[in-house]
Amino acid sequence: MGRKVDVDDLVGAAEIADRLGIKRPHLIHDWRRRHPEFPQPVVELKGTLIWLWPEVDRWATATGRRPNSSD
Repeated sequence: MGRKVDVDDLVGAAEIADRLGIKRPHLIHDWRRRHPEFPQPVVELKGTLIWLWPEVDRWATATGRRPNSSD
């Protein structure tokens, strides 16, 4: 059995960008490629990557990528 997650915690690149105040969602994929510590997606559905927001939020906080911080 897989792990249980709150569906409200599931986010794609567009939702991550919105929550972090980033105008270009493709930047999330750049981070994923450039930063090996970026959280792994929990699932990939036909090329769409889905992450858990708490994991991404922890990474964004630890690396200073919060709203109004430089990118």
